[in-house]
Amino acid sequence: MTKSEVIRLENVWKIYKMGAENIYALKGISLSISKQEFVVIMGPSGSGKSTLMHIIGCLDVPTKGEVFLDGKNISQLSENELAMIRGKKIGFVFQTFNLMPSLTALENVMLPMMFQDIDKIEREKRAYKLLEMVGLADRVQHKPSQLSGGQQQRVAIARALANDPDIILADEPTGNLDSKAGEEVMNLLSKLKAKGKTIVVVTHNPELSVYADKLIHIKDGKITEVIER
Repeated sequence: MTKSEVIRLENVWKIYKMGAENIYALKGISLSISKQEFVVIMGPSGSGKSTLMHIIGCLDVPTKGEVFLDGKNISQLSENELAMIRGKKIGFVFQTFNLMPSLTALENVMLPMMFQDIDKIEREKRAYKLLEMVGLADRVQHKPSQLSGGQQQRVAIARALANDPDIILADEPTGNLDSKAGEEVMNLLSKLKAKGKTIVVVTHNPELSVYADKLIHIKDGKITEVIER
């Protein structure tokens, strides 16, 4: 592992059993992601990119092969061990925002901190600062239904940053947004990269490739091309 490498996959396979049939979602994937790199993983529907995201994000383990996070082999950890790593090291941003509709923007951002035993005053202070950073200081008491799609996604990014993770993993982060809001979200992710975060975006949208330091094309469970800039 090189000094700046944060994620490495070595010959990773993911095989699902459907009755008597084996479904090969990933077929021998090897890749490396460095600290403060903006990586875009691109592929059509059914290419295996969501499965790859789950492996990178410690949401799943490979059927075979090895996954390293900060030099530690996490390939066969238990769900509880993976959950602890996710809580501290990885922030997630999803296409559908996944905000709690009954909570305000501030409360949504505070939520992940509860699981890290951060006291309420500190949670509030940190959540407000994060919402301020994403340009929503005037929306902290608004619930998701009172926010536009772009604003909801910015709340989701603030929430992803709640525990100051090293890696932001974004699954189709602009998929439910118009082009202007989508551009704002991608520019925000670029700013986070400039502040030292590692960004991994999974998408089928070729327009997002312009943001990538490293563009990884995946098809039929295999990497077909890696472009480094």
